[in-house]
Amino acid sequence: MSQSSQPARWLPFVVLGIGLVAISLSAIFARLAQAEGVSSLAVATWRLGLAALIVTPLALLQARHELARLSRRQLGMALAAGFFLALHFATWISSLEYTSVASSTALVTTNPLWIGLASFLIFRETPTKMMIGGIALSCAGSLFIFWSDSQAAGAGSDPLLGNLLALVGSWCFSAYLLIGRRLRAGLGLPAYVWLAYGAAALFLFAASGVGGVALFSLSNTAWLVLLAMALGPQLLGHTAYNWSLRYVSATLVAVITLGEPVGSALLAFIIFGEGFAPLQFVGFSLLLAGIYLAAKGERG
Repeated sequence: MSQSSQPARWLPFVVLGIGLVAISLSAIFARLAQAEGVSSLAVATWRLGLAALIVTPLALLQARHELARLSRRQLGMALAAGFFLALHFATWISSLEYTSVASSTALVTTNPLWIGLASFLIFRETPTKMMIGGIALSCAGSLFIFWSDSQAAGAGSDPLLGNLLALVGSWCFSAYLLIGRRLRAGLGLPAYVWLAYGAAALFLFAASGVGGVALFSLSNTAWLVLLAMALGPQLLGHTAYNWSLRYVSATLVAVITLGEPVGSALLAFIIFGEGFAPLQFVGFSLLLAGIYLAAKGERG
């Protein structure tokens, strides 16, 4: 890419900020859809399915030649990215059935920690002292959250299961970011978004079909909430992140997501009346501090 086509240096940060606001609404919309009787897998399926459907005309109009020239390697990477994105939403949205919005979003945004660990395990990059300290703080914070939720009556129907699902969702999203960073480097945004969201939607539709999940007999309110999820958190939020991946590192994008638990927790307190236990708040603080240190200490 030529220098003239580079955006202003501040623009990716503004775009990431807008994406963060949109994504903070994700857990709220998911809870509202679940309250309308929509299963977690159906919520994930329609979030990605509607987003892929909406972006299809733009992708075909602007990127049809780029899509026609895709290599087998790019197609394979797109399927892998879609697979991990599908798993991310299936596990994380399911976690909201069992644990609090605050705990779920705090644990699902531990991406910088796992990306840093992947850099060590896969690319053999020696962890810095800051990285090691961040891992220790994050583990301590997670333990506080797990312990607090296990003792709190209002933490959810099965907070330990919900917290584990949120962690799995974070692992899957980390894999999606790492694959997406490589794939996005050689693809325009419309092509990349259509491939990633479309592949994820196909995996989720297949899983829903195998599981006998009801996808169409939904209330009007449920359809409106699902459309809002597709337009807001998914298309505006995640697409803002995907656009930024071409100009900033996957680690920086993951660090920006640390604002999601704060926004989601505040909204959950206002809308659902979910408060914080003292030990839970300590866990959030340690977890976010640890993730920040891990991200700062991550090399490359």
